[in-house]
Amino acid sequence: MELQQLRYVIAVAEEANFTRAAARCFVVQSALSHRIKTLERELGFALFARTSRRVELTAAGEVFLPEARAALEAAERAVADASEAVGKVRGRLNVGVIPTVTAVDVPAVLGLFHRAHPEVRVTLRMGGSDALVEEIVRGDVDVAFLGLPESLEPRGVAWRHLGSDHLVAVLAAEHPLAERAELRLADLEGETFADFTAGTPGRAQSDLAFDGAGVRRDVAFESMSADLIVDLVRQNLAVTLLASRYVPRERGLVALPVVDGPSRAEYLSWSDFNPGPAARAFLELVGGDPFA
Repeated sequence: MELQQLRYVIAVAEEANFTRAAARCFVVQSALSHRIKTLERELGFALFARTSRRVELTAAGEVFLPEARAALEAAERAVADASEAVGKVRGRLNVGVIPTVTAVDVPAVLGLFHRAHPEVRVTLRMGGSDALVEEIVRGDVDVAFLGLPESLEPRGVAWRHLGSDHLVAVLAAEHPLAERAELRLADLEGETFADFTAGTPGRAQSDLAFDGAGVRRDVAFESMSADLIVDLVRQNLAVTLLASRYVPRERGLVALPVVDGPSRAEYLSWSDFNPGPAARAFLELVGGDPFA
């Protein structure tokens, strides 16, 4: 049994398709299929039930898959730990990022990290804070940049506070309120809003503020894309609240302070259960070694 065979099995199980699995593994489908069939012969049982429409795990495959993942992770961790012992950081690093992170320049940080540790392969995952925390807990993400309402902290993971930012009202330049120097939440009552999807931390920070002020609002547009939300505002279809440092400084958009508006806290989060060498190196780069 070879580690590459385990990678192929995991890819097929997750993609439920040999063609997509082969593309994901950068190998031709015939070679991937041959390696899996060879493994099945060695094991003495089938891992996949193949039909003309899809590929499914057999009962044996269902049992084999989590152990295959664990074995592959253990092997990769062994190589990474041994490399660290001789002064090298290798392996993989999965970084989660919310769409509106502003406390750090993520591309610049990744550039520094890559130059310092060129043998680490970095994968970026975009998502909401709640989803990224779940991925950290599951072990799918090593470190993540999160944004939460000022009153909340990440739960179930280790974290470091990176900074806070006030949310500002973002309006089209032709909006009647755009001439004001500042606003209160009550000034936005009756406006059509674009905001993040209901139930996400990005949405919660505004919902909590408006509920606390007793102001009702109409959220007509929901999206997990901050850029799309800004586009809707630019077309004067809606107004929104966003972190002040995220709002583009351009003609056609106006960002106004909201006196009684909410603030957002940003965090760098990770699992405190024995993070790997690449994760430790990244954490140290961003703000010092949290394990010292």
